[in-house]
Amino acid sequence: MRVPLSWLREYVDLPATETGRDVQAKLVSAGLEVERVEQLGADLKGPLVVGQVLTIEELEGFKKPIRFCTVDVGTANGTGEPQEIVCGARNFAVGDKVVVVLPGAVLPGNFAIAARKTYGKTSHGMICSGDELGMGDDGSGGIIVLPPEHEVGTDAVELLELVDEVLDIAVTPDRGYALSMRGVAREAATAYGLPLRDPALLDVPGPNAFGYPVQVSDPQGCDRFTARTVTGLSPEARSPIWLRRRLQKAGMRPISLAVDITNYVMLELGQPLHAYDRSRVQGTIGVRRAEPGEKLTTLDGTKRTLDAEDLVITDDRGPIGLAGVMGGANTEIDDTEGTTTEVVVEAAHFDPISIARTARRHKLASEASKRFERGVDPEATSAAAQRTVDLLVLLAGGTADGGVTEVIAPSAPRTISIPANHPDKVAGVDYGRETVVRRLQQVGCDVYGQDELIVTVPSWRPDLTDPNDLAEEVIRLEGYENLPSTLPKPPAGLGLTDRQRLHRRVGRALAGAGYVEALNYPFIGEHVFDQLGLAADDPKRRVVKLVNPLSDEEPALRTTLLPGLLQALRRNDGRGSHDLALFETGLVFHPQDELRVAVRLPVDRRPTDEEIASLTDALPVQPRHAAVVLAGAREQAGWWGKGRPADWADAVESARTLAHEAGTELLVRQGQYGPWHPGRCAELAVVVDGAERVIGYAGELHPRVLKALGLPARSCAMEVNLDVLEQASAGLPKGPHVSTFPVATQDVALVVSADVPAADVEAALREGAGELLESIRLFDVYEGEQLGEGRKSLAYALRFRADDRTLTVDEASAARDAAVALAGERAGAVLRS
Repeated sequence: MRVPLSWLREYVDLPATETGRDVQAKLVSAGLEVERVEQLGADLKGPLVVGQVLTIEELEGFKKPIRFCTVDVGTANGTGEPQEIVCGARNFAVGDKVVVVLPGAVLPGNFAIAARKTYGKTSHGMICSGDELGMGDDGSGGIIVLPPEHEVGTDAVELLELVDEVLDIAVTPDRGYALSMRGVAREAATAYGLPLRDPALLDVPGPNAFGYPVQVSDPQGCDRFTARTVTGLSPEARSPIWLRRRLQKAGMRPISLAVDITNYVMLELGQPLHAYDRSRVQGTIGVRRAEPGEKLTTLDGTKRTLDAEDLVITDDRGPIGLAGVMGGANTEIDDTEGTTTEVVVEAAHFDPISIARTARRHKLASEASKRFERGVDPEATSAAAQRTVDLLVLLAGGTADGGVTEVIAPSAPRTISIPANHPDKVAGVDYGRETVVRRLQQVGCDVYGQDELIVTVPSWRPDLTDPNDLAEEVIRLEGYENLPSTLPKPPAGLGLTDRQRLHRRVGRALAGAGYVEALNYPFIGEHVFDQLGLAADDPKRRVVKLVNPLSDEEPALRTTLLPGLLQALRRNDGRGSHDLALFETGLVFHPQDELRVAVRLPVDRRPTDEEIASLTDALPVQPRHAAVVLAGAREQAGWWGKGRPADWADAVESARTLAHEAGTELLVRQGQYGPWHPGRCAELAVVVDGAERVIGYAGELHPRVLKALGLPARSCAMEVNLDVLEQASAGLPKGPHVSTFPVATQDVALVVSADVPAADVEAALREGAGELLESIRLFDVYEGEQLGEGRKSLAYALRFRADDRTLTVDEASAARDAAVALAGERAGAVLRS
């Protein structure tokens, strides 16, 4: 919302010394986002005067039409002689009043004016257009032609109001009232402690039976509709300079008198209006929902197919406008033909949600829809219609018809009960009842009661619905900067949960292992599951979809971290970073088996445990996952060695790192799932309450997945469920016990069938060796003709140690033999000779 300071002063007697910066500071302190103060005409220097064209000579022989003019500027040039000016514009004629800038002046943009020779003539100044004066587009597309009543030599700077300050306010969705001069003026009056001259306080005649006929079929979509008629308008009437300039400063383009007046009143009072050419409206004006498939050509010339939820304005022919968004072309006031002499003025109040949905559905945001969807004062419709009628009578020579139509759906004012000390508790400041009542009254509320206040909310503040909303009004008007800066005092004994500790340890461990954290949006498109090669019945394909997604291409919440990480991998690889190791920890989302509706929690008290539990139960299942992706070199080549590429073993090792941080044993065996290569995929599992649970997969990605996603060759990935890993955890990792006795090392090489997992052999060795076994490590895998087809040799290093003595050779050998025996029993292992 652009607010000219000169216009604002009409409603509030601001001190004459107050600048736009001063007003900006006051409004920011009151909670409005004033982004900047634009200084109009700050670099403008006269003389800039009204002139009258005396003669026009067409110059021949040039590529474009050029005119040599003499212009009467009175005594502004010091001689009283006509001013000779060369001009290329053609939208003025002899006798027209124009704006002339004389030599010595400076126009916006530091453009100095001097006499200069051009096109064989000497031009002593310029005849100005609106753009050259920094006025913006005035709709004429050329030289400013002034009304004939202005005297030659008059100062055009003052006449055109070229010097002003404009406040540019970013209006948040909850403060729709600030999209009007009336709303901003109320905030300024409150900030300065000055009275407000409310432009909506007008004498409005009551409704009668002689107004234009209106029928509202959907009172929920339209609870107020006011119609007024003005006849006898002069087709030649044009918007006066002051009206056009205020529209331009507010960021709107002047169009025609009737349209300019409706826009002006909308900016002044915040109430969007529409004016219909009465001769083009057939029969009763109606308000209803559109019939599916109905057509309407809007004022922008676009033919639109209407939806059944669209609220439309109709006459006997059908739709003539999208309610609250844009009018129809078939009832447009066309000043180019000069035939409109009677208009019907519409001022209505529409349902904000309906207007917002219609505007988005048709991708048709307008000044009207922007205000309706944020909330418009329903009590202002009659005043806005009356203000429009008064201006049409004043500026267009019209006559106000005696008929007044008002359709009003009955509604009661909204009241809120609030303890008088509630703002004190919210802010931690002792305001007192008197201050609370005074501030709420300044907002426009009616307040009754002592310890318990009954507050009637003003019609222009639909955002005030709860006690905390009222507390916020008191706090912001008292000044956010006056709130004390205090630190919360948490109760003793609280800290991070086990889940939070594990999450932090996992992040630090992966970062220490050379991975870089990449945070991604939790949104995906369902097509990514096909790219990942997931089966049609895979549980990950069941997604939670958003009602209002940021992107139509990604309407669902992720069920796996891999799409975001792989997209980051592809993006970085495409920008020249080929050696990559990325990780992410975050939530994934799975729908509940039964859809539940969340309860709305109260804001005037702490929710009960049951209410919080009910809210939690309605949420999707949200386990925390950890994932890594790798591509390129895992170890760089250099003088220290050849280096090596990342492979499936690195992905598996990252999972072992997480298991180590959780203090649990990770079971690794060959697996096959979705995006991973079937021959280079490890299934990861842990033991929870005596039962194995698969927590994820790691390994090299399938070539088809790499091709579908545009990833580097031999890219690897790992993803595990951290929540299940935490359940298998023994709690905080314990420091290792350091024995003072020496270790006894025994190596064994076992021959097993090629399809026997090494993890099964290791598990048997570990169990068979008993409590003397300190660690076990697979250090060699061999397959060859000596072993026979379908056989492999697994070589393990077994470390034995006792806490209370030095082991003898016999004890170590016995433990080794017991381990080999159990491996032979369970896995068919034979000791290699």
